[in-house]
Amino acid sequence: MKRVIFLSLIFVVLISTANAQTKKLKQATKNNTKMTTSKMQVEIWSDVMCPFCYIGKRKFEAALTQFAHKDRIEIIWKSFELNPTLKTDTAKTIVQYLSETKGISIEQTKQMVAGAESMAKEVGLTYHLSNTKVANSFKAHRLSHFAKQKGKQDLLEEKLFKAYFTDTLNTDDDKVLIQIGKEVGFDEKEIKALLESDQFASDVKQDELEAQQIGVRGVPFFALNRKYAISGAQDSQVMLGALEKAYVEWEKENPQAKMEIIEGKVCTPDGECK
Repeated sequence: MKRVIFLSLIFVVLISTANAQTKKLKQATKNNTKMTTSKMQVEIWSDVMCPFCYIGKRKFEAALTQFAHKDRIEIIWKSFELNPTLKTDTAKTIVQYLSETKGISIEQTKQMVAGAESMAKEVGLTYHLSNTKVANSFKAHRLSHFAKQKGKQDLLEEKLFKAYFTDTLNTDDDKVLIQIGKEVGFDEKEIKALLESDQFASDVKQDELEAQQIGVRGVPFFALNRKYAISGAQDSQVMLGALEKAYVEWEKENPQAKMEIIEGKVCTPDGECK
């Protein structure tokens, strides 16, 4: 019981059914011009400081491995700040911060965060929440939008989560973000210039505005083809079922053109001509 209360209080993550959000998703896209696309979009609202978001990423990946059409899914990460006003303070760990702000002892806090660490372990992740830093996530979100432009957003998100929860790094620190960016394959000078500017700040705010419009109250939040929603780090089988349902509708709306081939004499790469 303590574990449930703690996780809901501290990390502000709602794991529940998403019927209301699904209706809002449909309403939000009702007037959009329909376009035939080659892949179905799955938008994931998340925050690097959310422990369930990393767990949810693993569970969604597990669902994708079982999904017959995974090569036709495009994943787009969307920004959601759990605490936009949070001040980065590397002198304190998340456990210390939570203990002070919630008025409970360090020991009680450690016992409770063990629940989140146990959930992470179940999906193959290693969390060190007792050493996780208090860090604002706005810069990390801006870097994610930069990575989206470069086609490497999913890889960057993976490295941000690992840096924060496993390596317990300050993901609000420019040096840390530059190193992560370099590992992904970005130019150091380009990342440095990005971090010193306000580039992609409006993109972060736009994602958060969209979240408000479709009723996102907690993360992770998965929007499938803007018609179905999954709220929280649900079981991979639940995610798989939602994927399959959304894909059936998407495929009807986006039929793939098939060529009618008129057979004739050809030569093949193996040197055979017939």
